[in-house]
Amino acid sequence: MSGRDLFCEPRRIRRGAALTLVFASVLVAGAATGSFSDPARKTPAPAPGSASARHDEVARAAARAMADGKSPMEAAERAVSRSGDRWGAVYSQGEYEEFEEALDGQYTGVGLWARRESDGRIEVTRVSDGSPAAAAGIRKGDLLRTVDGSKVDGRPVTEVVSLLRGDAQDATAGTKVSLGLERGTRSWSRTLRRARLSTDSVTVGRLPAGVTLIKVDAFTKGVGDAVRSAVGRAPDRAGIVLDLRGNSGGLVAEAVATASVFLDGGLVATYDVNGAQRALHADPGGDTTRPLVALVDGGTMSAAELLTGALQDRGRAVVVGSRTFGKGSVQMPSRLPDGSVAELTVGHYRTPSGRSVDGRGITPDLEADKESLERAETVLSGLGDLP
Repeated sequence: MSGRDLFCEPRRIRRGAALTLVFASVLVAGAATGSFSDPARKTPAPAPGSASARHDEVARAAARAMADGKSPMEAAERAVSRSGDRWGAVYSQGEYEEFEEALDGQYTGVGLWARRESDGRIEVTRVSDGSPAAAAGIRKGDLLRTVDGSKVDGRPVTEVVSLLRGDAQDATAGTKVSLGLERGTRSWSRTLRRARLSTDSVTVGRLPAGVTLIKVDAFTKGVGDAVRSAVGRAPDRAGIVLDLRGNSGGLVAEAVATASVFLDGGLVATYDVNGAQRALHADPGGDTTRPLVALVDGGTMSAAELLTGALQDRGRAVVVGSRTFGKGSVQMPSRLPDGSVAELTVGHYRTPSGRSVDGRGITPDLEADKESLERAETVLSGLGDLP
């Protein structure tokens, strides 16, 4: 599965998924490549309570634990917990390297996507071609009942992702995972070996009346170009449905690049880092004429909310669906003495009109639930009649 979702207790979720909105990877030089700030460089002492001060406290806690022969990572996790940072997290070196690979469009897993139904059951929604899941005969619509003997009914999808990927064990390609499955009246088990897989973050389909459906699962590298290519191949003047449902974020640079496909320059978002105000702008030359609907739901978060807010505030898209998740915070990573990485919140972003997303989410222009796609088509039919 691809997608770093953040739906429950932050420490657990951040370790258990694959993608998040990491402003540092595009706004802070070297952050995404592991080239962190030189600790020997002399800088002014951080103000008490500032993000820099919190980073320093976490690093000191890790260093003290290492000197005492204790786990630096556990000490750092306790320090992050004490900081009250909802989105703060600590990654092992291997976890962070895997995270970076995921942002490059790769991950370790079995190659299936899933969602939780209203009754709590976990349903497979997609199986990657050539993946271990496909080789095992798992199909869309199958129910996933257990992972390594643990029941998954009623659990957040993010926890299921964690189990499938083996994040708690830092599982690598080739490790085994046992799945309990159900299809109609048939129940069976399969043991799969995890593999290194490439994510297909963008899928393109065609709806009636020539409408192009572009589904973006996460903002991994190259998504902006893939969306631009899909729009370029769409029939002239035909409408576009940009499906951001379940999109848990990713690289903000790719979200901005996607905004640039539909905007002719201008503001995408503002954000602050340690109190310093900055702005993100779209490139000029985007397609501003095609009718556009953005589909969202409670799983739309982070960079996907940034994009949605820009398209809505700029009057470029009609947003259809349900209220988005509400993660509008900015995280920045720092390397700890044992090679692990602490990531703490340093600021928040706002939409072009100045709306804060964090804790609020984005309210769609047209509320819809399971009939979201049908409502989108109806909206596009009306937009197509406009001069």
